[in-house]
Amino acid sequence: MRPLDLAVIAAYLVFITWFGAQFKKSQGSLKDYFLGGRGAPWWAIAFSIVSAETSTLTVIGTPALSLNGNFAFLQLVLGYLLGRIVIAVLFLPQYFRGEMFTAYELMQRRFGARVRKFTAGTFLILRALAEGVRVFAISIVISIILGTGEVGSIAVIVCLTLFYTFEGGMTAVIWTDVVQMILYICGAAGSFFLILQLTPGGWPHVMELARATHKFQIFDFGFSFSAAFFERNYSFWAGLLGGCFLVTASHGTEQLMVQRLLAARSERESRLALLSSWLVVFGQFALFLCIGVLLYAYYKSTGQAAPRLPERTYPEFIWRHLPVGVAGLVMAAILAAAMSNLSAALNALASTSIMDFLKPLRPGHSEGYYLFAARWATVAWGVILFSVGLVARHWGRVLEAGLSVASVLYGALLGVFLLGTLTKRPGEWSAMIGMSAGFAATLLLRSYVAFTWYVLIGSTATFAVGYAASLVLRDGKREHWVTKTAS
Repeated sequence: MRPLDLAVIAAYLVFITWFGAQFKKSQGSLKDYFLGGRGAPWWAIAFSIVSAETSTLTVIGTPALSLNGNFAFLQLVLGYLLGRIVIAVLFLPQYFRGEMFTAYELMQRRFGARVRKFTAGTFLILRALAEGVRVFAISIVISIILGTGEVGSIAVIVCLTLFYTFEGGMTAVIWTDVVQMILYICGAAGSFFLILQLTPGGWPHVMELARATHKFQIFDFGFSFSAAFFERNYSFWAGLLGGCFLVTASHGTEQLMVQRLLAARSERESRLALLSSWLVVFGQFALFLCIGVLLYAYYKSTGQAAPRLPERTYPEFIWRHLPVGVAGLVMAAILAAAMSNLSAALNALASTSIMDFLKPLRPGHSEGYYLFAARWATVAWGVILFSVGLVARHWGRVLEAGLSVASVLYGALLGVFLLGTLTKRPGEWSAMIGMSAGFAATLLLRSYVAFTWYVLIGSTATFAVGYAASLVLRDGKREHWVTKTAS
């Protein structure tokens, strides 16, 4: 452990915790605590969206993909743009009709209270599991820096993030996201040039090795109905369709992202934030994949052995090879990605717990009562995520494990939102039967197809079975929400 690096990291952790806690004074209502008072500019929300979908999984997992493979992951990112367009056209107009705090209030409007609780409960489970993988990924970085065990590493980052999220609510989350996103993008760009400097032969040698091993290959247009095709994580069709369905689910139906969209000043600014965020997302994934290629060239050229776990390669290289002080700054940037994602999850989990469960269960209390409950729900979820992070140590490769866990549940969640948006017939029980079928279909087929197909399978099964059930049950008593809200 080098004192200057540790001092840089400690200074960052103290600063960001202090900075987030400064927003405590503006948290006078649930609207302030969960939506930032709807006062954030669109560009800050765009940065916050990127920060929320970027975690330590991205920072350490993406270079590992190109270190051992190529740029095929970008096919998935192209699908992310299509998903954003679908959300802007299909879901955003519904979210800005009336004042809503969570995505699942739409489900009550369209289907009823049971579906609202079912979808909200699905989100709580989904986010707790997926965030557990991300929390474990944080521990990889902390353990490299401090030499501590994974349990202690997870505890350090969870406690610090929990403190400023507890105090500052959504306003703290958005503005710390902005600071942290700038830091980790600058840190990644700086590490790119420093790794390039340390690589024998420089850029010409990197390009020579990359061409010989097809590192910059993006597209795989192969298509067939064979099992091998559907088992590949990254093909053009799996990426385009899988990425589209994944982002439509994650950004359009999951409270973690919808909360940011609802925090915008208007539907127009929300749409602008959502669509512009893709440019940053594409750029950062391309940057981290380039870093993976540089690491491949470095270890290939020097003959040194890379770490056994691919996800450790980038943070270990930074810590061991970059100049003193610079290494600490880049490590702080990696922690920035981790903390911004964790704070977003804590606030989203708390908002769903209070607005979709506690408030309907115990109506009529004062705003102060619910605000007090919201703060302590944040603490409770911090403890839960810490626990799930410990269990996640035994799961597989971190980036794909995180996406796989989320994708299993995303399909049913997206399917029921599409069922409510695009059809008038299905009612409450049809929707719940459809969601159950979506879960079952994904779980049954997940061993036979790549994770990029999970959301497409789950949402298709949910939609088809839910609609078929409505033909039998004839339970569609509520109006289609577009008709209802327009009247």
